[in-house]
Amino acid sequence: MRRPYQLLALALALVAGACLGDPAAPKIESTTFAPSLGVDLNASTRTTSGLYTRDLVIGTGATAVSGARLNVHYSGALPGGFVFDDNVAGGDTPFAFVLGSGAVIKGWDEGLVGMRVGGRRQLIIPARLGYGSTGSGAIPPNSILVFTVELVSIG
Repeated sequence: MRRPYQLLALALALVAGACLGDPAAPKIESTTFAPSLGVDLNASTRTTSGLYTRDLVIGTGATAVSGARLNVHYSGALPGGFVFDDNVAGGDTPFAFVLGSGAVIKGWDEGLVGMRVGGRRQLIIPARLGYGSTGSGAIPPNSILVFTVELVSIG
């Protein structure tokens, strides 16, 4: 029989493990990125969640806020350089979604806040803010994701 303090310790350990993410997930800081991705962690800002952001072009238009409908062009790649999705080729229609609504991965909902129209931002997203331990399609489980997002318009 477990004593109450043992149960509390077990519960705290489980909660701490869930907050830290999957221990099998690679760490961004120890990942090698393909040179074609232009990742520079030293020039990026790390949030408390472990997301890295870097403005490649600072926009001059309206600012993205939670609840706004964003229209973006983007490219998503794995650290080795494999591009798994994009909508930037030959006049593709911008992808539209409501920021902060859960319509996109958590790394986007967090990483695009404060971006301005006309800007281009790089997001280095840890697995727990992307597709986690399940992956999705061509994205393996526990994958770090590298996105370049251009904010075309708001509204």
